[in-house]
Amino acid sequence: MVLAAGLGTRMRPLTDSTPKPLIKVAGKPLIDHVLDRLADASVERAVVNVHHFAEQLQRHLANRQRPKIVISDERGLLLGTGGGVRKALPELGGAPFFHINSDTIWIDGVKSNLLRLADSFDTAVMDALLLLAPTTGSVGYCGRGDFSMAPDGSLLKRTEQEVAPFVYAGAAILSPALFKDAPSGEFSLTAMFERAVHAKRLHGLRIEGVWMHVGTPEAIGEAEAAIRSSAG
Repeated sequence: MVLAAGLGTRMRPLTDSTPKPLIKVAGKPLIDHVLDRLADASVERAVVNVHHFAEQLQRHLANRQRPKIVISDERGLLLGTGGGVRKALPELGGAPFFHINSDTIWIDGVKSNLLRLADSFDTAVMDALLLLAPTTGSVGYCGRGDFSMAPDGSLLKRTEQEVAPFVYAGAAILSPALFKDAPSGEFSLTAMFERAVHAKRLHGLRIEGVWMHVGTPEAIGEAEAAIRSSAG
């Protein structure tokens, strides 16, 4: 599941005429960075939700073969990060699936981080396994973090007063069980994560490599510099 329906408000003015997933970083649209990673991990089929400038995204994705694209159309109502996944569940099937924000970008270490997630996911103890980046050392990120992680990999959400060592890097493996009794309509995936925390079924995996937070136009240059540096 690739989330591509958001409005990209923090990326304005670039997103006044272009959906954020089509903003280019290092000469390639953000969503293609994501889809290429999925293809490299042997993913054959990806559900992509669309809302903001949906027609542009559909045209861009129309000829994509690896992975094969299935559109989940949210033009009638933007459903949020949780509601968008819930709507797409019939297309995603009954097994755990990759879940990736279309604007997340990273430089892998020795092994693909998506394959590391797949190797580490354990349905017996997890409803979700999140790829986490350290709050220090991640390119373009200056927030207070999202989670702390126990030795067994289980996660605790940051309280309002805390600074947490890890930030969600926008890629995960989710079980359909995470959405059991989920509300209909618009809701945030954060609500599902919080429920999984209470059940001790939200786990994390630290990224190997470098995560880049491309949240604003200014962050594009930082990400491109990091990519050039890794290539050199």
